[in-house]
Amino acid sequence: MSVVRSMQVLGSQLRRRRRLLGLSQAAVGELTSLRQATISSLENGDGGTLESIFAVLSALKLEIELLERSNGGDDLGTIF
Repeated sequence: MSVVRSMQVLGSQLRRRRRLLGLSQAAVGELTSLRQATISSLENGDGGTLESIFAVLSALKLEIELLERSNGGDDLGTIF
C-alpha cells in the first residue's frame, strides 16, 4: 500500500484492494450494508462519512495508521 494524502488516493487504493480480493462493488456493499453507489463514490474520491470509510476498510481487511507527515504538511491545499 501507499501513503494516502487525499480522497482520490484513498479511493484508488480501495478499488485496488477490492479488485485484488475479487470483490465487486455490490459485494462490498452487501458486506458493509452500504449502497453500491456509495462504494463507487468512495472509490472515485468523492468522499464519504468516516463511518462509511471505516466500514469499507474493515470489509477489505485494511486499517489506517496515523503518521506524522514527512514534509511538514502545512499546506491543506494539497489534501483537498
